[in-house]
Parts: sequence; structure tokens; C-alpha cells
Amino acid sequence: MDNTIVSRDGTALAYQRTGEGPAVVLVSGAMSTGATVAPLGLPLSGGFTVVSYDRRGRGQSGDTEPYDVAREVEDLAALIDALGGEAWLYGHSSGGALVLEAAASGLPVRGVAVYEVPYAVYEGGAEERAEYTENLTAALGEGRRGDAVELFLRLTGLADEMIQGARNSPMWPGMESIAPSLAHDDAVMGDGLVPRARLAAVDVPVLSLAGGASPAWMREAARLVAETAPQGTYRVLEGQTHMVDPNVLAPALTEFFGAT
Repeated sequence: MDNTIVSRDGTALAYQRTGEGPAVVLVSGAMSTGATVAPLGLPLSGGFTVVSYDRRGRGQSGDTEPYDVAREVEDLAALIDALGGEAWLYGHSSGGALVLEAAASGLPVRGVAVYEVPYAVYEGGAEERAEYTENLTAALGEGRRGDAVELFLRLTGLADEMIQGARNSPMWPGMESIAPSLAHDDAVMGDGLVPRARLAAVDVPVLSLAGGASPAWMREAARLVAETAPQGTYRVLEGQTHMVDPNVLAPALTEFFGAT
């Protein structure tokens, strides 16, 4: 990361900036850093000033206890202020839940785009998310970072043999190092259900995207986000999964931000 700002509570946040034009802030989801969404900056940089950053508790950014979702909203406020006082926001996965909360909180955003916020719209989803929260809190509280990562991977639908393969891979220590931030994303997701009251408070345009090759419940969640937000639009990117191709996503974002 090339730059650092300080959030309201004194937490240092590392960020990378590229391109010229109106500001767009990219927000990563769980088990990721600013580097995860940074590749999206290149195809957007022709028309926008694009910022990717390490959310608190991960990468090169600091962290301050106790955690609260409101602190992450303040982080976005600090970034927007550094970019001139107004920006568009894009959030991937649980990062989408964060940018929707930021917009509902009244931050000076021009519009919000989200990709596959994983709200549990399927049967038994609320119970599954409550159990995940309970088990994740216990694992992290007891310092069992590997178990916390495994809980998350299982929540995403990864098969046991793939989880074991991940545990034996060179990337596992890095995953364990970022495991405490799983609690942050869990808090951002709330009870795991579509936050209808908060979405109703979002008074800027919202583009809710999903991949045509993703599970049907993810597309349903994306559709409900668009239907609930007062100025929501739903769009499917054919052939895409949760790991969306930046070169496919960027044109959709460019069109949305350019028209907002």
C-alpha cells in the first residue's frame, strides 16, 4: 500500500490510489485485503480515481479494540474525506454489507455497487448463521485461528477434502493471520438476513450484482437487495461466479457510476 490515513479513533489505514477522475472506493470481503480487490482498479482507472484499502485488522492497516461496525463506517468516511468529500463505493461479498451500511449511515456517497452480499435467503439460513457466530466467537476467543478459518470455509460451502487441502497448503499461515477479522465481517453481516430497514434508508442509487454461474440463492439475495433499496437495480453477469473477473465487472461498474 502506498498511502496511509488515520481514522477517527486513531487507527492507521493503508490504501492504494490509482487513476484520475471521480472517486471510487473498493471494499473487500472476508479473508481478504485491499490487494484482493486492487486488480479492479486497473480497468476502472481510465475514468476514475480508484482506492483500494486494507480494512482495519488486516494487511498493513492497524486495529483498535473493541471492534464495532461503526468504526469501519468511520474508516470509509476518512477515506472519502481524503478523496475530496464524495465518492462511489463498491463492496464485494461481506464488503458489500459494509458499504450498504455506510450509505444508510448518511456518508457522502453518490452511489453504491455490491457484488453477491451473502445474505442467507435459503431455508434454515438464520439458524446456520447464528450457529456460525457462536462457534466463530468461541474459536477466536480460545485462540483457535485455524478452526475459525475452517468454520468460515465450511460456511462458504467448501468440501471437507478441500478444507484439508487448504490446511496443508503454503497459504494457510496467511489465512490464520487474518482470521480475527472474520469476527468483523460476521458483525457487518448482522444476523445474516437481508437488512430491510437499513436498505430502506439508503437514499442513493444501488446496483446489486450477481454471477450467472453462482448458486441460485446468491442471485436471489442480490435481487432482494435491489428490490428493497429505494433506488435499486439488479443485474446478472453471465458466466461469473463469486470470484468475479475484474474485466467483466468493470464495464458494469463504469456504466453505473457514469450514469449516477
